Amino acid sequence: MRNLLLVLACLGTASVLGAQSASTPGQGPVLTLADALTLARQNNPGYLTAQNAQRTADAQLRAAYGAFLPGVNTNFSGSFREGRQEFFGGVGFGATNDQLNSSGSISAGLQLSMGAIYALRAQRASNEAVEADVSAAENNLRQQVTAQFITARQAEARAILQDTLLATTRAQLELAQARLTVGSGNQLEVQRAEVANGQQRVAALNARNTADIEVLRLYQLMGVPAVAGTRLEGPLDVTLPSVALADLLDQAQRANPTIDAARRREQQATRGVSQARSAYLPSMSLSASVSGFTQRFTNTGLVIAQQQAGVESSRASCIRTEEVRDRVGLPNRLAQCAAIQWSPEAEQAVRDEQGRFPLDFTRQPYNLSASFSLPLFNGFRREADVQQATVQRRNAENTRRQEELRVTTEVSAAYLTLTANKQAVDLQEQNSRTARTALSLAEERYRAGAINLVELIQARTDFERAETDRINAIYDFQRAFAQLEAAVGRPLR
Repeated sequence: MRNLLLVLACLGTASVLGAQSASTPGQGPVLTLADALTLARQNNPGYLTAQNAQRTADAQLRAAYGAFLPGVNTNFSGSFREGRQEFFGGVGFGATNDQLNSSGSISAGLQLSMGAIYALRAQRASNEAVEADVSAAENNLRQQVTAQFITARQAEARAILQDTLLATTRAQLELAQARLTVGSGNQLEVQRAEVANGQQRVAALNARNTADIEVLRLYQLMGVPAVAGTRLEGPLDVTLPSVALADLLDQAQRANPTIDAARRREQQATRGVSQARSAYLPSMSLSASVSGFTQRFTNTGLVIAQQQAGVESSRASCIRTEEVRDRVGLPNRLAQCAAIQWSPEAEQAVRDEQGRFPLDFTRQPYNLSASFSLPLFNGFRREADVQQATVQRRNAENTRRQEELRVTTEVSAAYLTLTANKQAVDLQEQNSRTARTALSLAEERYRAGAINLVELIQARTDFERAETDRINAIYDFQRAFAQLEAAVGRPLR
């Protein structure tokens, strides 16, 4: 009997130590819910895609403002013409020298209409709707990460419970073997304890594998590679919110980003109706332009020779004319004709003129224009656009009402579920305490030989079921709380 009591005492100590070591998580990085949400907002691909829509909307809004600024265009062109004459009606035109041409122009135009004003208002409403969509995406991401964080912690708690139960079944097996050794037990109890221990090992293995998988899924939502040995930590308060249901419903109607996005879409559709009706209003356009050109002959010597020949021809013509006047006794200007000479300055002027190519332009006259347009009839196209915009506004109104009804239902259902889960947690904690006490009594009675192993296993099974139900009730409460926060659209803690 003394040997039996010594063995039982050792087994009891081993059972406690085994349970403690099984319930102690492995060392690794600690991840809280706040850390998970921060990483998800920074790395989740779906949320980052939603944020990219904001950049597109901002660019479109800038473009809508840009409609009130003049559009400016510039043009520069160059050409080459072969030095060959063209003939029209047997008459030759054009220079016999190869010619290079360049031209440039700058123009500005401005379109003014009420349609541009309404389009700006519609785009501004669209930009606000996209911002609300991003907020809704963030709220949805927070709900998903929170739900997965709760699921992972629940799986981890179940794994710890299974590890604790494994230590218990191992201690029961050792106890059955000790009883067999001292002659107070039998081989059948040892075999039953071995079966129970083997089954519990499988349950603990599966529970730990499930916990690891849930952590991997959490990292997937965060958008970062998983880190082995991660420990999840965070408060598990089982406390109802201090806000009444009526106040939660009011907050949801004001703060829920999905409702806000639907309202923004409705405003955008209303602006779209005004934009469609602006097709009946007049518009005005203004424009201005200025241009210039320059040219150059590829054979400068030929140009100089042609102009020099022209000067010589002018001088000879002047001399002939003045000689005739002198012969008939009229006053003449032969001295002035002699002054008509080709000079180095004239040659340099030709070279300077050729050097203006390609950017020293000769300005052409500038142009200014304004026009006023009043649309009268376009085959009922405007009427169709107005009707389509009106239908879109009505659909947006229906969508907004649908979202308001949905959020009201979700907030009410989540609050009722949360209240029921709080009561379930209280009951399951009481059941777990009772089952734990019953298991302790059964272990003591089994050590004393008052019950057999089957009754001890039944007590352990009852404790496992009660403790599992308690864990599920706690995390069901956390999950319902997260759903209530998602429905309201903001954290409640």
